[in-house]
Amino acid sequence: MTDQAPEDGLTYEAAREQLVEVVRQLESGHVPLSESMALWERGEKLATQCQAWLDGAKAKIDAARPEPE
Repeated sequence: MTDQAPEDGLTYEAAREQLVEVVRQLESGHVPLSESMALWERGEKLATQCQAWLDGAKAKIDAARPEPE
């Protein structure tokens, strides 16, 4: 999916890659607390954006399927 996120102008793929990087940094344990909090907030926003794309894609697929008889 290559739709743009209205909030950041990121594609799904770019948002997912940024989320992976946020998680990697947080899991490293080498980030100061203040930076960890900012990363956590960014990760939450990215995760919400990614989930919205996935939910939208699922809704499109569900709408395209024929109704069961």
